[in-house]
Amino acid sequence: MGTDFQPTRESTPPPNVSYQQSVLGLAPNVHPLKSHKNPFPFILRAAAVYPDKLAIAHPDVKHPAFYTYAVWAQRIQNMAYALIQAGIRPGDRVAVITPNWSHTFWNIVDPNLSSLIATSRISLRILIFLRLFVMTQAELGDPYESFLSAGRVFSAEKGWAGLDVEPDENAGAVLCYTSGTTGRPKGVLTTLRGSYLAAIGNVVEGQISRESTYLWILPMFHAAGWTYPWANVFACATQITMRSVDYPLIWKHFLDSGVTHYCGAPTVQIGIVNDPAARPLPRTISAVIAGAAPTAHLISQLEQKGIKPVHVYGLTETYGPFTRCYDQPHWKTLTLEQRAKLMARQGQSFATAQDARVVYPPQDENDEELRDVPKDGRTVGEVLMRGNIVMKEYFRDPEATRKAFQGRHFHSGDLAVWHPDGVIQVVDRSKDLIISGGEVNNYPCELSSHPHVLEVSVVARSHPKWGERPMAFVVLRPEHAAKWKDNHGGFATELIRHARTLLPGFACPEWVQMVDELPVSQMHNIHISKTSTGKILKTNLRKVVAKL
Repeated sequence: MGTDFQPTRESTPPPNVSYQQSVLGLAPNVHPLKSHKNPFPFILRAAAVYPDKLAIAHPDVKHPAFYTYAVWAQRIQNMAYALIQAGIRPGDRVAVITPNWSHTFWNIVDPNLSSLIATSRISLRILIFLRLFVMTQAELGDPYESFLSAGRVFSAEKGWAGLDVEPDENAGAVLCYTSGTTGRPKGVLTTLRGSYLAAIGNVVEGQISRESTYLWILPMFHAAGWTYPWANVFACATQITMRSVDYPLIWKHFLDSGVTHYCGAPTVQIGIVNDPAARPLPRTISAVIAGAAPTAHLISQLEQKGIKPVHVYGLTETYGPFTRCYDQPHWKTLTLEQRAKLMARQGQSFATAQDARVVYPPQDENDEELRDVPKDGRTVGEVLMRGNIVMKEYFRDPEATRKAFQGRHFHSGDLAVWHPDGVIQVVDRSKDLIISGGEVNNYPCELSSHPHVLEVSVVARSHPKWGERPMAFVVLRPEHAAKWKDNHGGFATELIRHARTLLPGFACPEWVQMVDELPVSQMHNIHISKTSTGKILKTNLRKVVAKL
């Protein structure tokens, strides 16, 4: 790492500690040469192989924390025993409410309190979830250390052998909530097996290694941090935590802390490349992007800074990333616009996933037959997934679970086309599509290619002749905002003219509304906001349009 982060005084390997995974028992139905897939042993292996390696750095606070793998494993053990002493039993759920920081690696967090994210990162071997216990942020800090101390006596006496439990790999592991971009958030229950395989998939696809340093910009509560807490431990990488998205601080770590990997939505990437501290990097950093396709302009800005964009696609229901847009060798000979068009596609399944396909909508709720759309890059269908990294169920919602798995595949709700090379390209959420005169459209990526556009979102607005037509909400790039400040109509004409060079007429916006900033602008007393993970909340945009 660039910065010489030194482990805190307490972060020294405990003497005579065994991290042998053999102390972990096997369920009676498991062959002695096999074991259930479970991400928890990742930390035991890392502590055994690299006990002195810096695992976690939380440097940007009043009382910084730096833990080696050995000490981190010990603190996890202490926490497990402390929870047992607090009365936590199999079938209980534990919710932790805190920002990204060193303790969240053994807990899932929800800093916005919008939903309780229930899990026990440190005791996946013990807890399967039925009751709910909450530790609030106010209870962290010194009281948190006091809570850990309740488990230290038992840790010293029993060690890992006292936690000798091997749950079914298909048991619930983490309960996360969807972002609610189209309605009420749903609880997504994932499994130990899925968490294990999704984490390994991220290591393979992200090329994470022992030499990697991962910067936590992505909220860890979002789909369990896309399983990157486990992935980085599997690879024995170092992780740096940040309490919030702070662009100058992000650049400080990029330049001084040896960062090699991070994840973030396009809106976050836009903030990174446009920060005054942004400059070309001395080495390449890998940026995993999801939530929306990166535009040609954003790709260009990232690459100019030395940041390599990796476009992935998935949902909370798929542990985060399920597909990746795999760049091909011949892309190096293409123009930026040509590469951007290809990189905007959602790609093909991860190594540890199974298959993603595009099918025609079912004829009714009892239709279990799946009919693939042709791979022509034009016919729109719904993206379906199945395999190792698809959720178990929606928590306490059997009807939603039944609908989601109609035809024994998970229905994503995303509409896409299937290209001849087998690559999937998402058009939009099924609830966000605009039907104009019988034609389907919604193409914010083409609108984003205008050089004056920073962000854009498109929703449907009713039309007396065509039923509905697209309305675009646009944030201008700062250097161009003054030009159009008093000429909104002129910009609308300019953007529509630009769209007509790229899109058929029915797909071009009928109306264009300039806003200062999509997360905070007020129109007709309606708050236009984003989810906590950086995705534009179209439900609020539709409320704005309904009043027009």
